[in-house]
Amino acid sequence: MSPTPRSALTRSKERGATDRVELDAVLDAGLLCHLGVILGGSPVVIPTTYGREGDTLYLHGSTGAGNLRAAMTGDVSVAVTHLDGIVYARSAMHFSMNYRSAVIHARPMELTDPDERMRALRVIVEHVAPGSWDTVRPPSKKEMAATTVLALDLTEASVKLRTGGPRDDESDITTGGTWAGVLPLRQIWDTPISSTDLEPGIEVPQHVRARTWSGHLDEGHPSR
Repeated sequence: MSPTPRSALTRSKERGATDRVELDAVLDAGLLCHLGVILGGSPVVIPTTYGREGDTLYLHGSTGAGNLRAAMTGDVSVAVTHLDGIVYARSAMHFSMNYRSAVIHARPMELTDPDERMRALRVIVEHVAPGSWDTVRPPSKKEMAATTVLALDLTEASVKLRTGGPRDDESDITTGGTWAGVLPLRQIWDTPISSTDLEPGIEVPQHVRARTWSGHLDEGHPSR
């Protein structure tokens, strides 16, 4: 990644990552992003799902959504954050968090080609619920007509990460008497809950059960 004036870090630059692989890892491990737009002259931040394929991030929503209409009028910012733990220090000023975060700056492009729109929606569904697209009814023409699909280029982005324990002042370490360390945090998949209106005999599919077997959302991350 090549930093721009908007994406270059101004504080704690040592936490920045410049390898594109780090950006992909943060995006692929997440399920929820926050889309920042200017709506009616004021900043608005909207939580929404997304999907990534190659150098493109896809977003979607209702054609009636004001935030998506606003997103098509200029540049937007998209943020994805993973909280990995609370860092307890010996002084209040050195409490911190271990995290992985990505911020993307881009001018969204509305997809109008039917095949591209369907492909983007598949990417989003498969990102959030892997293995589901081919097992369910695809969107109808009416549903597609009511859906806006946006594509964002990932060229202008920044990634910031923190790992490890507290960075206490030497005087506080020497004084002692206060616990310091990290309280790790992780998200896990719980047991699937079947819809109450299912007909008899339909079991939880393998692609859903597989997620509960894998444990937390980003199994194998080195900071875990």
